[in-house]
Amino acid sequence: MDFSVSEDHRAIRDGVSGVVRKFDDEYWLARDDDGEFPREFHRAMADAGWLGITMPTEYGGSGLGVAEAVIMLHEVASHGGGMASASTVHINLFGPHPIVVFGTPEQKQRWIPRLVEGKDQCCFGFTEPDAGLNTTAIKTFAQKVPGGYVVNGQKVWTSTAQVANKIMLLTRTTKLEDCARPTDGITIFYTDLDRSKIDVHRIAKMGRKAVDSNSIFIDGLFIPDGDRIGEEGKGFSYILHSLNPERLLVAAEAVAIGQDALRRATKYARERVVFDRPIGQNQGIQHPLAERWMALEAAWNMVMKGAWLYDQHLPCGAEANAAKFLGARAGFDSCMQAVLTHGGFGYAKEYHVERLLREVTITRIAPVTEQLILSFIAEKVLELPRSY
Repeated sequence: MDFSVSEDHRAIRDGVSGVVRKFDDEYWLARDDDGEFPREFHRAMADAGWLGITMPTEYGGSGLGVAEAVIMLHEVASHGGGMASASTVHINLFGPHPIVVFGTPEQKQRWIPRLVEGKDQCCFGFTEPDAGLNTTAIKTFAQKVPGGYVVNGQKVWTSTAQVANKIMLLTRTTKLEDCARPTDGITIFYTDLDRSKIDVHRIAKMGRKAVDSNSIFIDGLFIPDGDRIGEEGKGFSYILHSLNPERLLVAAEAVAIGQDALRRATKYARERVVFDRPIGQNQGIQHPLAERWMALEAAWNMVMKGAWLYDQHLPCGAEANAAKFLGARAGFDSCMQAVLTHGGFGYAKEYHVERLLREVTITRIAPVTEQLILSFIAEKVLELPRSY
């Protein structure tokens, strides 16, 4: 097995780093304070061509794989921006994947170049308050009418709806009780975010303040037939194509934030002198930091294994889920240890580690919980009876 870094991957990391390093700790601290969407960062990443890294070349993208996307997002999240920086560009990579795989040539030409160029920003209306991860239980309904559909319903945790002009919307076009299978009757649309029909309410939250999360209420939204992706009623199978890549990207981001926090903690441990010696000379400080390094490295290797499998068109569900679990845990534990290493100063915003801890916490919760991952591994890998 070859664990060396290829020249192409090194070039991606160097190129992304050149953009990201222009936005320092103070920039991200300010966005954490004011909650403003990082438009300058989004524009810089678009201008450098990174928003289209996984998009087809014929529509202005780079046509690269998940491994390259993982490396890009890892670099994005490594320099103080945390999930705020990562989520600013993450949403462009595999969220629109149903368009790439199932959209018509006309739809791809109409939508993908604008996403790559950063002219359109898309939010995703998938999760509902009473459904959560039980996607088949969604109730938002698209009623067929001449020329299109009229949609009514509610979504929650819809990221970037404050700034987006497009929405990818998951709806029912057949009620659950009328379907032969729970996964039937679900349809995906990509359409204009019409604010006269969609009421957007921002959710105040623990971290990632600059990338807004929202509850949205949809009342009589008309969507033309041309904005439906693929066949009516087949939407559930379409979203499955992007689940494993999303898990791998989140894992990479969590690892990156954990490594960022670990660098800050070890620097502080070398420089902070108490009782006439650097605190990093004490094993009580050294050993937990050493453990965090090992956990982060192990998680990163699982991320890259999952990405390689995906790009080789091999099964990777277990690896992608394991990477998300291990990456989120390792990142969270590293950020917590960084706060503890700083002592009282770890609680101060000026040292940034408390912000990284708040940023990384979401990776343990979304896009899938640790408990569902454990259930998946138990059932699919260990062949134990389904528990839910």
